[in-house]
Amino acid sequence: QVQLVESGGGLVQAGDSLRLSCAASGRTASIYPMGWFRQAPGKEREFVAGISYTGRYIQYVDSVKGRFTISRDNAKMTTYLQMNSLKPEDTAVYYCAAKDSPYSIRVLRGDNEYDYWGQGTQVTVSS
Repeated sequence: QVQLVESGGGLVQAGDSLRLSCAASGRTASIYPMGWFRQAPGKEREFVAGISYTGRYIQYVDSVKGRFTISRDNAKMTTYLQMNSLKPEDTAVYYCAAKDSPYSIRVLRGDNEYDYWGQGTQVTVSS
């Protein structure tokens, strides 16, 4: 079993930055592909960024490319999402997710592909 805990959300102004963290615990969490998703009010949950277990392979949704950076520190079993130049449309609850697929080099974009989820952290960007 893997537990995921997100932190780092908050209320910021447009143009500001935030760094979200996702701390994992449990067996083999450091070797799982990870992803960040978000869900805005009234909208479906959407893929934001994903990273393979080594960090070599990364993908982003087009709307955050050039502004967000996903990274991971496997020694700390923590995945990060650095968010720069935030926009009001980035307002959402952000979730991290892990796929129970040790050593996979895949980057997974579908929320139904992940096995473990955190509780989410709210990010609110005011204009």
